[in-house]
This record gives sequence, structure tokens and C-alpha cells, in this order.
Amino acid sequence: MTQGNRILIIDDHPLFRRGVSQLIAMAPHLQLVGEASSGEQGVAKARELDPDLILLDLHMKSMNGIDTLKAIRDAGLDCRVVILTVSDHADDLVAAIRSGADGYLLKDMEPEDLLAAIDQTLSGSTVIGERLNGLLACAIREEAAEDQRESATLTKREQEILHGLALGLSNKLIARNLEITEATVKVHVKNLLKKLGFRSRLEAAVWAVSRGNKQGN
Repeated sequence: MTQGNRILIIDDHPLFRRGVSQLIAMAPHLQLVGEASSGEQGVAKARELDPDLILLDLHMKSMNGIDTLKAIRDAGLDCRVVILTVSDHADDLVAAIRSGADGYLLKDMEPEDLLAAIDQTLSGSTVIGERLNGLLACAIREEAAEDQRESATLTKREQEILHGLALGLSNKLIARNLEITEATVKVHVKNLLKKLGFRSRLEAAVWAVSRGNKQGN
């Protein structure tokens, strides 16, 4: 292979490190240059060894994977970094990608699939576990929708009606409280749902409650 193939493992589980080390040893074109049992040690090893690829655990004691990743990027090291974790949570996945990870893989993947992903990463590709592609897409869509909601400008009347939705009121009760017709409430509800990117009044109500609209904030 023409690209670099030197690999560093940063993981606080000795047995897992041993397993990955043995797997890498089975691939003649790959070279394990070091192991680290903590984020702090991993950053130091990365500076010392200047690997081509780092396999990084996410949830470690003291210095977690995201902080370790940020420290590696801040150090200006020119290496690929792949998160190798048990976490399939969207928040962790998005945080890793945003912090500069070149891949995000789950530890329960098949050994041959991990070797293939390592090769893809060393060749310059970004690798995401097969089960996580849909999760990442949904997370990105949700973040985009939330950005839309935060920047949406509701009229005073729409804010009043959203407050009514947060209280669980029907259109009839909202209309009575605001002294407008029920038909007018329906129009405002339709408009605010469109502005906020929600498909139902229940979604809007839950979102409004989470932001304090139930208290009229």
C-alpha cells in the first residue's frame, strides 16, 4: 500500500486493546506502533509516534474520547482518527464528527469489517458504521430543523396560540381565551407548525413546554 499504515490504539480496556492488536497483526500491510490506556497518555503517544491512524475509544475515565480527539486536532497532528465505541447514540456520533473524527465505528462489528474500515480510512475515506448511517442522517435533519425553529419569527398571536398548545388547550378553548374564532385559531396553528417545522400540534406542544412556553416565556 502506498499510504501510511502506522496505527495507535487509545482505549482503557486492556482486553479490547489486545484483541484489536492481534487483529492488526493478522494484516501484513498494517503496523501497530503503540497503545494507550487513557486520553492523556494517548495524546502524548500521538505526539511522540505521529501515527497515520488512531483508533479511539469514546467513553474513558478522566479524559473522554471527544476531549482526546480535540486535543489531537489542537496539536496539529496530521493523522486520521476513528472513534471505536459501544455507543450508538446520535449525540455521541454527531459530537465526534463535529470534533473532527474521520470515522465512527461500533465495537461489535465483525473483525474483517473493521480491517476493511481501517483500509478505507487510511485511503482517505470517512467511515461510518452501517447501522449508524440512518442515525446520522436523522440527527442532521433534526439539528437543521431545530435551527429553523430557533430562527423562526412567530407573530404575537402565534406565540399566544403556541402557549395555549403547551397548556394542552383545544382550539375551542384557545379561541375563547383569546376572544377570536376557532377557525382563526386553526389558521394560526397551521402557520406556526409550518414555521417551526412540526407535523402535529402535539410535537409543537412538547417542544414549547421544553422551552418554557407553558409558563408563557
